Amino acid sequence: MTPKNTINYIEFHARDLEATKQFFGNVFGWTFEDFGPDYSSFSNQGVDGGFFRSEHASCSDTGAALIVLYTDEIENLEAQIVRAGGTITRPIFSFPGGRRFHFTEPSGNELAVWTEPAEDQ
Repeated sequence: MTPKNTINYIEFHARDLEATKQFFGNVFGWTFEDFGPDYSSFSNQGVDGGFFRSEHASCSDTGAALIVLYTDEIENLEAQIVRAGGTITRPIFSFPGGRRFHFTEPSGNELAVWTEPAEDQ
């Protein structure tokens, strides 16, 4: 049973649905279920969600919520994102809870990745 009053599903815009699916599959290992040519969902990634074909993109500078993913290998993941066609918009930086970076995926949506503080901090 789904707990009530919790975040249950997140939807993203996708200018290039196929490129976005390939990116998240290659970098994060996500799998997708297509619902027609304009919608694809993912599950078991902390929260379920989907991508729908749209010319818009989500960016925190314009008021969108920033989705933050977790990794324990931040430098490696940053390099994987670049190799897979993502763009680093804010390189790794420290913040009071650890370290993180921001990126955009092929459809232009901005996300962030964080990790625990380095042991020498």
